[in-house]
Amino acid sequence: MANPLRREVRQLYKNLLYLGREYPQGADYFRERLNSAFMKNKDVTDPKEIRKLVDCGEVVIKELGTLYYLREYRTMKKRFYEEELLGLLNIGRPID
Repeated sequence: MANPLRREVRQLYKNLLYLGREYPQGADYFRERLNSAFMKNKDVTDPKEIRKLVDCGEVVIKELGTLYYLREYRTMKKRFYEEELLGLLNIGRPID
């Protein structure tokens, strides 16, 4: 593997490993899957093929970012609507 590509592959692995800490099914599950995906392609030597795989990995990073953003959005939306619903029903408020 060429030196610049090797550095990119290592950086991709580190980024994915970092993002996998908050994966919904657990960090261990994500790490095992990530390791098996990289080990499956460890014998690829063609620079074009390596570049293609790195690009696919970058897409996965974007998808993980979107997954985490949606999780945050759903949590915030749930909190807001719960408070609004409780306010409409006068639940949790003292009666005057």
